[in-house]
Amino acid sequence: MIAKFHPLEIDAAAVELPRQFTCPFCYEPHPLALMAVERVQRYVATRADWADELGQGKMLGVLVARDSDGRLGFLAAFSGNLAGSVNHDYFVPPIYDLLDPRGEFKRGEAQITAINEEVERLESSRQWIALQQSMTDAMQKKADETDAFKALMARHKQERDERRKAPDLTAEEQERLLNQSRHEKAELRRMRQRHDVEIQKIIDEIGHFDQHIQDLKHKRKVMSEVLQERIFRLFVVSNARGERLDLVEVFKRQGLFPPGGAGECCAPRLLNYAYSNGLHPVCMAEFWWGASPVGEVRHHGHFYPACRSKCKPILEFMLQGLDVEENRLAIPMADGELEVIHDDQWLTVLNKPSGMLTVPGKLLEDSLLTRYQAEHPEAAGPIVVHRLDQETSGLVVMAKDKATHKALQQQFENHSIKKKYVALLDGLVEQDEGVIDLPIRPDVDDRPRQRVDHEHGRPAVTRYRVLERRDGKTRVEFEPLTGRTHQLRVHASHHPQGLDCPIEGDRLYGTASTRLMLHARSITFIHPATGLPMTLESPAPF
Repeated sequence: MIAKFHPLEIDAAAVELPRQFTCPFCYEPHPLALMAVERVQRYVATRADWADELGQGKMLGVLVARDSDGRLGFLAAFSGNLAGSVNHDYFVPPIYDLLDPRGEFKRGEAQITAINEEVERLESSRQWIALQQSMTDAMQKKADETDAFKALMARHKQERDERRKAPDLTAEEQERLLNQSRHEKAELRRMRQRHDVEIQKIIDEIGHFDQHIQDLKHKRKVMSEVLQERIFRLFVVSNARGERLDLVEVFKRQGLFPPGGAGECCAPRLLNYAYSNGLHPVCMAEFWWGASPVGEVRHHGHFYPACRSKCKPILEFMLQGLDVEENRLAIPMADGELEVIHDDQWLTVLNKPSGMLTVPGKLLEDSLLTRYQAEHPEAAGPIVVHRLDQETSGLVVMAKDKATHKALQQQFENHSIKKKYVALLDGLVEQDEGVIDLPIRPDVDDRPRQRVDHEHGRPAVTRYRVLERRDGKTRVEFEPLTGRTHQLRVHASHHPQGLDCPIEGDRLYGTASTRLMLHARSITFIHPATGLPMTLESPAPF
């Protein structure tokens, strides 16, 4: 039996094997994956020594596979490290062990740490502190002596001005007073020059000292970059064709360099171990265990797609040679007429179906815009006034000319356009109504996800009202007072400052299902041409 391969005893007639391997970017866990997940969850529940660390949050994953004899089993993995190690009996090993004390990473890290310590020693040394204090003292001494001498000059000038008013002032005394003024001005310049010479000496000493520190920091930066590339060269991954590439080459194919943490997530570890041990992948799933990270939205026990920045390039290579499910979000929708809610010579309001992009994407050309342009060739200039997420359905306004587009955009900018959404939430919202104020920003390591960030996030405010509670679900009306990406999805799911009830079907912040239960139900605006208020509505299809 292959180490780390846990047998799955199942009734072959009761569970049908998936025809294709899981698309890691958009999926619903197969029953076999759910069985494996249950086994992993039972196991980690027995590890009291891990309880505190896992309670703080960790991504875990499973990969169901067949061995060379056709027997079913599963592999388990965790992201990053656990209990100070990346090697545990129950889980597959890492692609490369960053924590190996004899490994190249730890040796390189030790060299960089030594430079850090030297920089810290220099910056906290008595010599450095003394130089900084000498500069402060010299600047203060210059200021004090200059101010005192200027005060003396002011008194002498006042005395001279009084003496010049005297009727018995001689030409000789007038010249003496003038020379006194000239002498004091020259002395002030000489005083400043003497101080500047002393200050410059200290500046030069500080410069030499600081240059040494900057040289060390530059050396550290270069060493860190070289070490990072060297380590990514040691992360060698395989695909189902038997091809092998290191992460530098994997990301280079997309014009990228691997970001920090690449190769340390569950999915690459699982696939790499399966390929290395002659296992044929059947399906997989990744789930969150424990508390949500600060600012992110992760729910205990929920399944999540693989991250895009770290995992997408790796998995796209590793999945080559497998028959993989299509990414549902990249499949064009069936042809059909767009549902028109309103149409006139200036604008159109459409009812966008869930699953359709508002505008073309990187992987998918089909969109509300391309279909609208095909049906309305007369529309010119900017057309799309606002957007909805691909998985959100509801009202979208299209402008037929530049002036109409500009006028509607201005209404959005001054928040005079009112939009209301209906959502079905997975859970019970206690309060009947309220306002959620949580600033958000893009998660640069896992786009298109957004995260809450009170320091750097953009303001995001949502008013909500409960419409119905039934069978553990809550139907709510959302009125966004700002228009941030994924605002309603984050505000619904965030714990504890949001509603802590993800929108049903939310694959990013909750649990994937047949669709995202979020619908833009109504929009109110002033018609740019007629000046009349318009309210258009579309009932939620769920």
